[in-house]
Amino acid sequence: MDELVNDIKNCTECSDTLLCKPRPVISVSKKSKVAIIGQAPGRRVFESGIPWNDPSGDRLRYWLDVTNEEFYYTDNFAIVPMGFCYPGTGKSGDLPPSKKCAPLWHEVLWQSMPDIKLFLLIGNYAQRYYLRKNVKKTLTETVRSYQEYLPKYFVLPHPSPRNNIWIKKNPWFEEELIPVLRERVLLIISSG
Repeated sequence: MDELVNDIKNCTECSDTLLCKPRPVISVSKKSKVAIIGQAPGRRVFESGIPWNDPSGDRLRYWLDVTNEEFYYTDNFAIVPMGFCYPGTGKSGDLPPSKKCAPLWHEVLWQSMPDIKLFLLIGNYAQRYYLRKNVKKTLTETVRSYQEYLPKYFVLPHPSPRNNIWIKKNPWFEEELIPVLRERVLLIISSG
């Protein structure tokens, strides 16, 4: 596992398409139980090298009802984005994650982590990649249909503050879905 993580952290496959120097961000353990698959590191994460070290991460930890220590304990959570490097900023926020990372690295990572019981698919990029033809027409429909993807996948919107309006328009998300998410995650990470 150490060699694989080192290979990923030294990857320069996308250097010709990135606006910044490659700095892959990943946090995993051979014993990880829950995989968090998001988009790509944002600017703050790129600068710190710590995944989900921003307001989006604060909200994600709140949704999961875990402490920073529990979240960053790699035997609990594997943090594997769709694109490992910060893609840069566009007109309406961060650019999309590189399409090269997931096909290049994800499957080999999952083969190295046999204890993963749940994949959290955060946002459209992860959901389209993993759910393929089973993804719904909109993110809202996909998230509302979360039970269809259990027990392997749990679908979530991106926890970015940019999604505050979506969260307010969809109160069912925090009222109905978040308690189920918390219960599943607690059950998984507390099982020896």
